[in-house]
Amino acid sequence: MGTPAFAVASLAALVNAGYQVVGVITAPDKPAGRGMKMHESAVKQYAVAQGLPVLQPEKLKNPVFLAELAALRADLQVVVAFRMLPEMVWNMPPMGTINVHASLLPQYRGAAPINWAIINGEQQTGITTFKLQHVIDTGNILLQAPLDIGPRETAGELHDRLMTLGAEVLVKTVAGMLDGTLQEQPQPADEGQLKHAPKLSTATGEIDWRQPAQQIAQLIRGLSPFPGAFTSLHGKMLKLYQCYTAPLPTDETATPGTVLTDGKTKLGMAAADAVVYFEELQLEGKKRMQVTDFLRGYRAPVA
Repeated sequence: MGTPAFAVASLAALVNAGYQVVGVITAPDKPAGRGMKMHESAVKQYAVAQGLPVLQPEKLKNPVFLAELAALRADLQVVVAFRMLPEMVWNMPPMGTINVHASLLPQYRGAAPINWAIINGEQQTGITTFKLQHVIDTGNILLQAPLDIGPRETAGELHDRLMTLGAEVLVKTVAGMLDGTLQEQPQPADEGQLKHAPKLSTATGEIDWRQPAQQIAQLIRGLSPFPGAFTSLHGKMLKLYQCYTAPLPTDETATPGTVLTDGKTKLGMAAADAVVYFEELQLEGKKRMQVTDFLRGYRAPVA
């Protein structure tokens, strides 16, 4: 059960390991793009190419879907980047339902663990496989694998590395469950020390230049490439994808949000304690580009 590319890696790993995938559950086709053509999920595209049966329920409690799911007679269900399941679904197979989550649970429960780990400046994250139960992301842990986060790594780059690691951990988890060598363990119950990973909103990406530069840089990388951190440049939205921080020039006393540029290679804004210089950006109505390319055609409005 999954929808985006992140889930394809896990499905492919199960197929390549020789497990019998009796069915694939994914999101219904949706219109997308300028032409509003029907778009198939990445999981569906892979499943169809492999000749795997596909179910695309609108509602997971629909009696017709539940009957179709039961008819597959799966021993085990695997969920990777899908929807929240009702108990009648996750409790259906004899071996239960397991989830591949992109954090070291119990830390970063929620919809956006990759993004929030970078936004919060973590140096390490990882993959957890666990058994589904009533409260989301709280089930018993099966396996975990840590992964260091690079100092300038974006959410997109970390996503791709965790996608590969998640597939590897999933195969080990299924093998351990089948041969009886894997014992599930309850998650630690210390709620006071937990960091969460709620769904991203538009407001998450708006940069507050009164914050420290390092915190802003983490936000930019944590939302790159999607949905993108943003600010305003001369009245137009400016999305930022990669950056670096540097001390304020010795002759500058810039208030937060002040634009600083040499007109050739550097463009940035002053934060509370330093400068955030942009490397990749996208001005409203323009394509994404390197800052040097942007500055070739950039002319600041005359006050």
